[in-house]
Amino acid sequence: MQNRVKAKLARGEATVGTWTMIGHPVVAEILAQAGFDWVVLDVEHGVMDWPRVLPQVQAVQGQGCAAICRVPINSPEHFKWALDLGVEGVMVPWVRTATDAREAVAAAKYPPEGIRGVGVCRAHGYGARFQSYVETANDETLVILQIEHIDAVDNIEEICAVPGIDVAFIGPYDLSGSMGLMGQIHHPDVEAAVSRVFEATQNAGITPGLLVAEPRPGEITQRIDAGFRFVAVGLDTLMLVRGAPALVSQWLGEPLMGG
Repeated sequence: MQNRVKAKLARGEATVGTWTMIGHPVVAEILAQAGFDWVVLDVEHGVMDWPRVLPQVQAVQGQGCAAICRVPINSPEHFKWALDLGVEGVMVPWVRTATDAREAVAAAKYPPEGIRGVGVCRAHGYGARFQSYVETANDETLVILQIEHIDAVDNIEEICAVPGIDVAFIGPYDLSGSMGLMGQIHHPDVEAAVSRVFEATQNAGITPGLLVAEPRPGEITQRIDAGFRFVAVGLDTLMLVRGAPALVSQWLGEPLMGG
């Protein structure tokens, strides 16, 4: 198993992905065919459960795109369910301490590096590629920790010192809320926290990531030029919420139902 996204990150190249919360394989497939490097399947906040995740993984990977699963909580059973489906990476919400980080890394990796259980599953072709998968999974699986609370920022140097982390991914909305600045993601204090996380990742050799749900003009290029290498752009629900009224406005001059 070779993880193309992880290989790009190792070369210092930027990767850009997006987010799906709707929970339907057609939506996931449309996003994957658009040319993103990866699509996050959101099991934390999205309208999906584990039986709905498999067809979305198949749809995304069928377009040559990497599937990343955001687990609902930092708990080993959820890592097993996600990784056994054969996703290229797992995103872990609400990491606030080095202990949280160590637990996440352990859950994502087979022994001796971790505690991931072994089962006959899709990840290794239901057994057909068992040996090659278990021998490479620890190195090839992306471990993405979400930094989305001011506690995590305060502990970021200790978090980044934990071996096995690939990406420290900043969630600016929850981060702003934890700072008493809900939704003010470009507030100077929030940007200062983002900068501190970025600096810690650089010092630790970890990839910095960032959610840019609604990019300002030129923001994606600016973030990549600044050094972010794992950038999430938009999400499916917002694409509909913003795009559909814009189309209606083009046709009718104003949105329907009050827009």
